[in-house]
Amino acid sequence: MTQPARLEAAVRVMARANELAAISETPDALTRVYLSAQHLQANQQVAEWMCQAGMLVWQDSVGNICGRYEAAQEGAPAVLLGSHLDTVRNAGRYDGMLGVLTAIEVVQSLHQQGLRLAQAIEIVGFCDEEGTRFGITLLGSRGLTGSWPAHWLTQTDAEGISVAQAMVNAGLDPHRIPQAARDAAAFSSYLELHIEQGPCLEQAGLALGVVEAINGARRLNCRFIGEAGHAGTVPMSHRKDALAAAAEWMIAVESTTQQQGGNLVATVGNMRVLPGAVNVIPGEVLLSLDIRGPQDAPLDALLNELLAMAQVISARRHLQFSAEEYYRIAATPCNQKLQTLLADAVQVVQGETLSLPSGAGHDAIAMAERWPVGMLFVRCKGGISHHPAESVLVEDVALAIDAFGRAVSVLATAE
Repeated sequence: MTQPARLEAAVRVMARANELAAISETPDALTRVYLSAQHLQANQQVAEWMCQAGMLVWQDSVGNICGRYEAAQEGAPAVLLGSHLDTVRNAGRYDGMLGVLTAIEVVQSLHQQGLRLAQAIEIVGFCDEEGTRFGITLLGSRGLTGSWPAHWLTQTDAEGISVAQAMVNAGLDPHRIPQAARDAAAFSSYLELHIEQGPCLEQAGLALGVVEAINGARRLNCRFIGEAGHAGTVPMSHRKDALAAAAEWMIAVESTTQQQGGNLVATVGNMRVLPGAVNVIPGEVLLSLDIRGPQDAPLDALLNELLAMAQVISARRHLQFSAEEYYRIAATPCNQKLQTLLADAVQVVQGETLSLPSGAGHDAIAMAERWPVGMLFVRCKGGISHHPAESVLVEDVALAIDAFGRAVSVLATAE
């Protein structure tokens, strides 16, 4: 793709992102949730752009919008491209949408040249990656993989509407959910382009990076139990201050995780102090722990070390410590061949490449259960995401379209 052509495509992507951002349940803040009127309207708009790019288009039985650009020989397997069209509340306009719109540009370029490759190219605009309405994440991608749990249908939103009822209201039949599942032979691979949602590319001065893995995560509710007492009458040497113990541990969590390296991160994001009075020694502290990393073994080793440190701190201070894990998701490594393919394409258009993990979840997590996955990151200003200030440069988008298109063409040319 020539430089003027890719810049023209990038300008079109930016304009279309603005059009999609206008499809929102609130005029002053972008919010578009699963099976809302705005979601269905966004699907229709994306379907129109897919048709203009020469694709056969349909909405599947869970609400994903899908398009297929046929291969030289009809019925061949496809390279699948995609991302999501739903948003968090008061969202930015590129999280998810950028991946769908750049994929359409890749197909548009082939269509304009009249090229048909050995494999077809399919694009999917996933219907619900964020889980904003029903608290269910990866709903659209799990429809494609056939791993949709039956109990999801009874999950309700804030207004008491169940997933099943929302589907009926949107003209979908809950009994046809299994029809969204695709055969393993339908796709050779899945590629997703996404904004980084972090600061690493910007700090490196690079527009594009290749994702090595999507971080695994562990979340725990932790508790330090000491002894409440009068803030004025209990000597310092006699105290069993739960907050002091928690504070010591929080510093240890930060320093230990920094020393580990390996793109591991740990966060204490929530805390409750009891009884919570200015003149009472804290007798109990409830706090959260969220740790993430691109490989499960180092992640679990870090978790075990942090919990052991909490026990040591508690024993020294004559307190009790307990922790309960309530959320766990495995790390999702990206396919090594697809990483190399994307890195080669980025090297051509950018002159160098950077490999980095994704700290956020993506539809690729579900897709990796059935197909090889690869991800390309695009720099976003300040690493800001899930916020109206989310921003990308048109020049970066142009490079992304070029690199993504090169990788897709290599993949789709293979029999």
